[in-house]
Amino acid sequence: MRMHKIDLRSDTVTRPTPGMRAAMAEAPLGDDVYGDDPSVNRLQAEVAERFGFERALFFPTGTQSNLAALMSHCARGDEYLVGQEAHTYRYEQGGAAVLGSIQPQPLDNEADGSIAIERIGRALKPDDVHFARSRLLALENTIGGRVLSLDYQRAATDYAHAHGLATHLDGARLFNAVVKLGCGARDAVRGFDSVSICLSKGLGAPAGTLLLGRETLIASARRWRKALGGGMRQAGILAAAGRYALEHHVARLAEDHGNALYLAEGLGTLGFGVERPETNMVFVALAPGGVPRLAALLAEAGILASLGERTRLVTHLDISRADLELALAAFADFRRTH
Repeated sequence: MRMHKIDLRSDTVTRPTPGMRAAMAEAPLGDDVYGDDPSVNRLQAEVAERFGFERALFFPTGTQSNLAALMSHCARGDEYLVGQEAHTYRYEQGGAAVLGSIQPQPLDNEADGSIAIERIGRALKPDDVHFARSRLLALENTIGGRVLSLDYQRAATDYAHAHGLATHLDGARLFNAVVKLGCGARDAVRGFDSVSICLSKGLGAPAGTLLLGRETLIASARRWRKALGGGMRQAGILAAAGRYALEHHVARLAEDHGNALYLAEGLGTLGFGVERPETNMVFVALAPGGVPRLAALLAEAGILASLGERTRLVTHLDISRADLELALAAFADFRRTH
């Protein structure tokens, strides 16, 4: 078995680069709970300005950032409208309901990841004591590797605001969307009252997410962050990694997108059913009976992948074109025997 691991499970598995490690080691530090960590404060100020928001707040994780945003927008007994496929609904243990007493109203996502405006309208509750109060529309970009169009985002947020809803964007891989669309940072978030931007996925930082919003919302989120256990002390070490990622790893996301397309085309040539990627995620259909054999072949080649009937393969900072050639060779070996 090869010693070098080719990890296609997610873009969360990257290791800090030498430059990032140097930035972390040299970061000036303070105590962020007191608000005096200079590296955290610098990152927050720069990202808020970059995206056109009044304030930003540094969180250890995207899950916590999203939850603090939902709890800042909504009170007990309120509801938020969200896609069935959205991370805040499906993959965060129902935190909004469990910890915030906020009712989710899950809606079907369209094939492009959006939620139809008409579907949003039908889900809105009337002002009646029998119903939870509809307070927030939460969208995600990218969602399952798909990029929401700017036209859709504007239409959805305009509709939400016209009907009394606030708007939140889970920007789990927002910079992948920015690079794919070729748009500016502010254009990518226009119309949203709050945005959560993850630094530990495609950008390659070891941890960290920023929540952006108006000053009063961020003040509320800061209180919820503390209640949720997110108050960190010398967090500037992580903030420095995030700042390095923003300076050095955004434009190179185009390389990950190109590698995903290369992998998808290679798998398609081998006869696998593959969904054409928009960003850095490749989805390939596998017959259930063949998964154990493919898993063994990939393990022998030193390749990590989360296999299933709809397998997701993710390209990232630590995946080269040569790595993909080895992965394709393993898939080809599997194809010859199945």
